[in-house]
Amino acid sequence: MRRMQRARGAPGDSSTLRQMRAPRLFVSDGLAVGQTIVLPPDCSHHALRVLRLRLHDAVTLFDGKGNEFEALLLPEAAGASQCRAKITRGGPVNREARLRVTIVQALSAQEKIDWFLEKAVELGADRIILVCAARSIVHLSAARRQRRLERCQDIAVAACSQCGRNHLPAIEIAENLGAALDAAQNASSRWLLEPSAPTGLRAAHGGSVALAVGPEGGFAPEEIALAHSLGYLSAHLGQRILRTETAALTAICALLALEGEYS
Repeated sequence: MRRMQRARGAPGDSSTLRQMRAPRLFVSDGLAVGQTIVLPPDCSHHALRVLRLRLHDAVTLFDGKGNEFEALLLPEAAGASQCRAKITRGGPVNREARLRVTIVQALSAQEKIDWFLEKAVELGADRIILVCAARSIVHLSAARRQRRLERCQDIAVAACSQCGRNHLPAIEIAENLGAALDAAQNASSRWLLEPSAPTGLRAAHGGSVALAVGPEGGFAPEEIALAHSLGYLSAHLGQRILRTETAALTAICALLALEGEYS
């Protein structure tokens, strides 16, 4: 069998492919080459009970801050609910999109938002701000907002584990649309997705873009006026009207293609 090369980071090289195939587990702190760590309870449960991994199986650990490490599971006491991992090598590995995308997404039914979040993270969204708009069918109390945020963050972790991202995107739930739109003011291009807009998307300039997506019934006129006052330009996504959970994903793909992401 031909020996695998040890160079890392280049698209398609054998080391990168090997790491991508190993089960990926999120561990936020304490990762360093040479360390032996006890995996957090949720990681141990996933490794032992869900993935059915065995001792000395290879895993990939990532910290959500841009680092990725190869590790081996180690023996633990019989019946233990947690396992240890010996970190053998690793460091920074960047698989982020070349365009930093912030999505301001109006809340809709939970299953739609869950699906949207998973796909947006896979596609490379850098920041996702959820918000209740005037026509949203979902409105959250402070307690529900915190529970929903925790669920959204768990979905983002799972999506990063699946797709190979090592940076966790920022997930937020804003108190109102004005705060959500204003939070993305640093983006070099800002678009309000609106089916009736006279023009479509154009390539982003400056490496960052914000996309604002309304609920099922679209943004209300006063919300559109607010977005325009904050520098957002209206843009359509072709002749067909897309669902709220589809629109931002379509726009991300289009903008990344314009940036040469898939070339």
